Order: sequence, then C-alpha cells, then structure tokens
Amino acid sequence: MSTYRTAGLLLCAMFLVSCAELPSSPDRASPKKSELLAFSLEGRFSLRHEDTNYSGSLRWRHDGANNELLLVSPFGQGIAEIVTSDSGARLTTSDGKVYSEANAETLTRQVLGYTLPLARLTDWVRAQGVADGVAERDDQGRPLRIRHEDWRVDYGYASDDPDALPDRIFAERLGGFELRLRIDEWGSLQPTDRKP
Repeated sequence: MSTYRTAGLLLCAMFLVSCAELPSSPDRASPKKSELLAFSLEGRFSLRHEDTNYSGSLRWRHDGANNELLLVSPFGQGIAEIVTSDSGARLTTSDGKVYSEANAETLTRQVLGYTLPLARLTDWVRAQGVADGVAERDDQGRPLRIRHEDWRVDYGYASDDPDALPDRIFAERLGGFELRLRIDEWGSLQPTDRKP
C-alpha cells in the first residue's frame, strides 16, 4: 500500500467526510460548540499506523450528510480527497485512483479491511453528543477523554470558555492507530453558504 494511499485512507477512516459541491465561503468567526452544526476546520495532523508515521494538513467541511476532506502533504501535494453525501462515499488518491461505496462505513471496510464508527466522528471532533462515552471532564464540564468500543479520544482546549471547541485532539484505537490533530481554525457554515 503506497504512502499516500495509506495516509489518506487512515485519516479518512478517522475523520471521513464530504460533498465536493459544498460552497467555499464559511464564516471564519470562532464559533461556539453549542452553535456549531455545519462547520469547516483547518488543521494539521500526525498519524501513526503500526510502524509507519505520516503528517500533513487538512481541510474539512461538514454539513449534515455532506462532507469534504482534503489531505495535503507537508510539501503541499494533495494526498487524498474524501467525499460523502446521501448518494454515497468516494475517496480519490493523488494518483487518480477512485474508491466508491454506498456509505462511509462500507468504504472503510473495503479499503481498510474493517469498519469504523464514522457516524460518531463528526460529534467526536466537536466534543458533542458524547455523554455516553465521557470518561473524564475538565473544571468547565467539557469532555477531556471519551471512550467508545476500542477507541479513546482525548481533548485539549485553548480557552477556558465552557462552550469553546477543542483545538487539540488525540485519537487512539487498539491495534496501533494514533492520530494527533491540531485545529488551527474553526468556521461555521451559515445558511447562505450551504446547499439547499
């Protein structure tokens, strides 16, 4: 499995996402967690799978079933684009290979060999909807660590605001998968930015 394919597919598995037709102008004000339904984020990632390490940057746009994730190498080269919508899930690698399935779970099973809980990931990245899995909270009541099946997700926050979004996420799955995500910018997609 090539470096680009592995990096793209594994990060895909962790934060799978996208409808390529999402508009391109999110509101860049720092949104509050309680207000954030449709969002964009930009950040940097470091990924370890078994004995291999990858790093780069990402751009993610999420609006309901529509997601778009672009992974970029540290040298600015596109690694993979992942797209999901009500009509299915598609992953395109830097060498032009395309993998398509009816949904993100089936796509990860096809490409990675196992299914990941992708329906929960948009909540995990925002530290929302995680009450049943919270193992530890901070003084403001925000999740610091959640557990779900064989996943553990740890959070860091740049602000003491109880409604602040996380800016550091560490996700680990039993079996040698680790993802560190540093979110540099959150954005909220407004109704005028979203597909009808």
